[in-house]
Amino acid sequence: MASGRIVVYGGRGALGSACVNHFKSSNYWVANIDLTPNDKADVNITVPKDGSWLQQEEHVVNELGAALQGQKVNAVICVAGGWAGGNAAKELCKQSDLMWRQSVWSSSIAATLAANYLAEGGLLALTGAKAALEGTPGMIGYGMAKAAVHQLTKSLGAKDSGLPDSSLAVAILPVTLDTEMNRKWMPKADFGTWTPLSFVAELFHKWQRGEDRPASGSLVALVTNNNVTNLIVQ
Repeated sequence: MASGRIVVYGGRGALGSACVNHFKSSNYWVANIDLTPNDKADVNITVPKDGSWLQQEEHVVNELGAALQGQKVNAVICVAGGWAGGNAAKELCKQSDLMWRQSVWSSSIAATLAANYLAEGGLLALTGAKAALEGTPGMIGYGMAKAAVHQLTKSLGAKDSGLPDSSLAVAILPVTLDTEMNRKWMPKADFGTWTPLSFVAELFHKWQRGEDRPASGSLVALVTNNNVTNLIVQ
């Protein structure tokens, strides 16, 4: 029998794959929701890339419902997203549209999934960014989208948000994650200040188990120095 049921939205990316692998190794049933399948997951729900926001939501909600067959999940973890630079003089609306689709669409659909399928006391985890707590002039679209995720998280953690009783809505706010692509593009960076993917996956697992949970609606910055990551609740 599985230890529990987990949904990873964005389970084909670097952090998402780490989460899928972590929970599978702990004997969880895992559903991956992404543009492409993850062969390690028990169920794959492919998001229609060219679908509207509403079409994507309807598709994902219906597909997960069919896969669960009346069961509930213990956690919905949304680590979908991306990065794009640019200021007001360089493709602001184009880059902002891309960031909104990648971060805000996915986060809001994950919230709908949690409202429908999360068990009482379950975890809804979203992904913000520490940089978006302040102005981001060199990456305005990115900062704007992540700030929207922060606001969504605070709303979901409040009374009458529509989430199940005693559930935890929380957003992680990474600085830099230690991914293969980040190492490729920033080979001379101080990797001791980058947060390991395994740390994030285990953090989600702890929160799912009910351990060391922050208050619902919290924004939790992941600040790594000298290979040690501290959690700073905003």
